[in-house]
Amino acid sequence: MSTTPHRPLRLGILGCANIARQFARDVAPSPLVRIDAVASRDAAKAAQFAAAFGIARTHGSYDALLDDDAIDAIYIPLPNTMHAPWAVRAAQRGRHVLCEKPLAMSLAEARSMFDAARQHGVMLLEAYPWWFQPQTAALLDLLHGGAIGTVRAVQASFGFTLRDPEGTNIRSLPSMGGGALMDAGCYCLSLIRLAIARAPQRVQASMRLGPTGVDIATTATLHYADGAVSQLSCAMDAALHRHAIVVGSDGVLTTEFLNHTAEPGRPHPWGYLPSQLRVRRGGSGPFEAVRSPTGSGFRFAAEAFATVVAARDFAAIERAARASLDIAATLDAITASARTDAAVDVAAHA
Repeated sequence: MSTTPHRPLRLGILGCANIARQFARDVAPSPLVRIDAVASRDAAKAAQFAAAFGIARTHGSYDALLDDDAIDAIYIPLPNTMHAPWAVRAAQRGRHVLCEKPLAMSLAEARSMFDAARQHGVMLLEAYPWWFQPQTAALLDLLHGGAIGTVRAVQASFGFTLRDPEGTNIRSLPSMGGGALMDAGCYCLSLIRLAIARAPQRVQASMRLGPTGVDIATTATLHYADGAVSQLSCAMDAALHRHAIVVGSDGVLTTEFLNHTAEPGRPHPWGYLPSQLRVRRGGSGPFEAVRSPTGSGFRFAAEAFATVVAARDFAAIERAARASLDIAATLDAITASARTDAAVDVAAHA
């Protein structure tokens, strides 16, 4: 299935969670993407969702949405443990898949998802909203343009306070793939992979577990074959923070790598905040602020997906797939290292 310049990508949403509501709200104005259907295992819930966002069709099961031949693609905002099975089923039905992060619970699952997509000639893309921000394109331009030289080190940190760590929030539930690493740490890895552009050679990690058994906080150091190093920290019992620094041989970049951005000095109706990107070229001197267009990462991601689907740009999808597989392998290695309290070779999990 494909779109044309005259027809938007016809998208179905698999589930009615809060993140799906935010996605539907932000994508609704797009001329490139049209949300045509939504599914829930509760038909009444799907109907309420559709009414709230002006969606034409509803389905009372996920399978019914996958069988809807008026849909080109599926957006998966389901809990982490449900990503792989539903992405594979969608691919088997010939639907392109835009899947929330983290793509899968393991590298093996991620591989099975990409294998299914390739086998059935459809596209699968992991949706880190910040990846599709104009600010991220500016960051890549600086890195690829040699603004800071060769990347030597990256530090990325993301944390927030989970108000009910013993409750029913999916971030607290092992059965739903919860925990700080899978919810926030994968974001840090997505930035590290973008900045260094390859998987690490080995990792050393530690986790602090919460009352339900998921990690409340995780830290990890990643070592690369050429001597580069990166560090990540993530937590669900810390003040809200999201920040990264990329240190090169000839300069430094700092960024908040936010999913959704807003212009400074203007209150945003949904609470989106300004995100700074700054660069220091050379060994000293002031930081230079880099300005970029702002907006919803959900919309940017959906429109980028629609563009590659319309162009049948499988090369772009394969580049993104390599990054997603490297992230999945590194997540596996971090988990193994934290469990054994020993350094782990990433290649052993690849």
